[in-house]
Amino acid sequence: MIASIYQFFVDQLGPMGPLMVIGGLGLLLILLTLPIMLKKAPEPFDRIKSQRDSYNAPVKDKQGLRMGGKGGHSDKLQKFSTFLEPQNAEDMSAARLKLHRAGYRSKNAVQLFHFAQLVFGIGFLLLGVVYTLITQASADVPTHIVVLSTIGPGAAGYYLPQYWVQRRMQQRQEEIVSGFPDALDMMLVCVEAGQSLDQSIMRIAKESRAGYPALADEFDTVAQEVKAGKERVMVLKDMSERVGIADVASFVTTLVQSATFGTSIAEALRVYSAEMRDKRVMRAEEKANKLPTKLTLGTMLFTVPPLMIILIGPSVHGISKTLGGF
Repeated sequence: MIASIYQFFVDQLGPMGPLMVIGGLGLLLILLTLPIMLKKAPEPFDRIKSQRDSYNAPVKDKQGLRMGGKGGHSDKLQKFSTFLEPQNAEDMSAARLKLHRAGYRSKNAVQLFHFAQLVFGIGFLLLGVVYTLITQASADVPTHIVVLSTIGPGAAGYYLPQYWVQRRMQQRQEEIVSGFPDALDMMLVCVEAGQSLDQSIMRIAKESRAGYPALADEFDTVAQEVKAGKERVMVLKDMSERVGIADVASFVTTLVQSATFGTSIAEALRVYSAEMRDKRVMRAEEKANKLPTKLTLGTMLFTVPPLMIILIGPSVHGISKTLGGF
């Protein structure tokens, strides 16, 4: 009986048919048991705490209007937090810092990131299985092509959110680096006009919103944390760590040293803003100097072959006609 079933699948799906059927059944069982495994029973103390919070919370929280409040996406993903976020504190902090640098600051950003990896990985894997079944039904496909067309889309779907976050982080850092010299110039003008450092930071956050929203978000976060009563030195150091840019780290070090030794903040800003403008000019010159090297390949591909055809083509044609006469 087993031999006949095996032969049936081989006749219908090809040599890899039984293996594909077993893999499909295993994937189906995983999908069926996954909700049961992910279902997390509430702890008694957590249940008591949630009842107390719901009793003491205002009506706005009970209606789920606040971000991350009751009824939001965080409560739905919180049930699966054991599987959707790192359990190690260091890994959790590193993942949250990376998402912060990419601009994702919500409370459940880490859970959404891992949930996206899970969904895209399984979804692309299923698409790969469907594509493999279709191609196997129409023609005989080698085993390595079957494995690559099945596992490849799943791996691509799993790493797609990571690539997206990395790309967003690079774009955000480039935007902050581009707008940082202008922000320093504006801060210098505000400080020399008589405003305090906190007022100048708030002014920069407001004025740079149109051109550099990422930089405006960072300065606005600094202003709000200082308003909340957090120490300014710690707020600036947190900004340096949150952004992850060397220029911002040097700026924070300059401000901290100026506040520690009692030197003039305006003088420190004047020197540092001039340095940042020079660095921006040097970055532009560096990009301009890289252009000839980058254009060399295009020149070799699209200019040299037509030039060689124009120069050598008539000679080759004449030689071929001469040889043809003999």
